[in-house]
Amino acid sequence: MSDKNIVLNVNGIEVIYNHVILVLKGVSLQVPEQGIVSLLGGNGAGKTTTLRAISNLLKGERGDVTKGSIELRGERIENLTPADLVNRGVVQVMEGRHCFAHLSIEDNLLTGSYTRKDKGEIAANLDKVYTYFPRLKTRRTSQAAYTSGGEQQMCAIGRALMTNPSVMLLDEPSMGLALRSLKRCSTSSKT
Repeated sequence: MSDKNIVLNVNGIEVIYNHVILVLKGVSLQVPEQGIVSLLGGNGAGKTTTLRAISNLLKGERGDVTKGSIELRGERIENLTPADLVNRGVVQVMEGRHCFAHLSIEDNLLTGSYTRKDKGEIAANLDKVYTYFPRLKTRRTSQAAYTSGGEQQMCAIGRALMTNPSVMLLDEPSMGLALRSLKRCSTSSKT
């Protein structure tokens, strides 16, 4: 595979928490253009930490990438802020159905488009999310706190799709979802 086809390159990263606890050592992976890569392993194997390292969310957990490199299309990104990464098309859906409980489903989805200016693109992305997850369209005015766990997970994934990402990091994406929802999303998506 040529380097031109690699969107994300994680090369030999090491992650340490609290300046002393070694959590990852020598983790490498490559994500090709329009590719899907899965991290498999038991609880505590470092899957979530790897995703947080890529999206630079370790600081909130007192963690740091101390060795190795993370590149997006050949550019080092490990020192960028999470907001900068979202602007460059890297978005993470964290484990645990993180929704704004007091907002409606549609308002939750629209928070994912805060970096977008084109109202036509926002509307098209919202239609795309409703196509992937028709249940969200029927529940769009419901307050997120009063929806099922599966609906909240669809909302979290839909909100990430609203950013129009080039790289989407999913941590435990199937938690609470009917498998047909994920199948519809993966077979319909070209991102």
